[in-house]
Amino acid sequence: MSTKIRLDNLNIHFGANHAVKDVSMEVAENSVTAIIGPSGCGKSTVLRSINRMHDMTPSARVTGCIMLDDTDIYSRSVDPVAIRRRVGMVFQKPNPFPAMSIHDNVIAGYKLNGVLKKGDADEIVESSLKRVALWDEVKDRLKRSAMELSGGQQQRLCIARTIAVKPEVILMDEPASALDPISTLKIEELIEELKERYTIIIVTHNMQQAARVSDVTAFFYLGEMIEMGETRKIFTNPEKKQTEDYITGRFG
Repeated sequence: MSTKIRLDNLNIHFGANHAVKDVSMEVAENSVTAIIGPSGCGKSTVLRSINRMHDMTPSARVTGCIMLDDTDIYSRSVDPVAIRRRVGMVFQKPNPFPAMSIHDNVIAGYKLNGVLKKGDADEIVESSLKRVALWDEVKDRLKRSAMELSGGQQQRLCIARTIAVKPEVILMDEPASALDPISTLKIEELIEELKERYTIIIVTHNMQQAARVSDVTAFFYLGEMIEMGETRKIFTNPEKKQTEDYITGRFG
């Protein structure tokens, strides 16, 4: 598998707080990588650095290198908006745009970028909703508010909105933590299908979820990446004692 994302000596500071320390890792194309670890260990901070979300935080300082294919995403010549088109993000709580219909939520990314013909819009909406297994549930109410959907449907709608603009990478920050078990299962099944087209990185507190959906798992603790490897090996035969202690529930 070829490498899609590479982090080299990534350090992230928020003012005096050194939140992420010397993290280096590689993410293979068309794979699911899970980042696990206790709260406050830097998981989401690393995730958000991969589509330059920290640019919006005045106190944040990012050093080191993040490569997306051959692009150094923090190079001065790189437009952060262009990076965010290539790297989509799905958040912990479903966040459909409340003033928009289901249809308009899916194509919101195109509307921000300008022109879209009606026929093209309808095609994008249908194919994106089909890909997240939501089309049959909403096809008769596309003009209705997205806020009428259940939490699980809203989260799938947000994933449809993310994939509509054809990113290469999808970042998921605890995408099922606010959902019931049945909706969670649907999101997990969706992740399995999406990796055929996209490279996915998921942050999760749920170790069973990481074990179910990911090919590779990285364990973070206190801002450092302690261990990274094939998911089965991390969960059955980790090399570091800290990893074993966390996975067996001795701390965290």
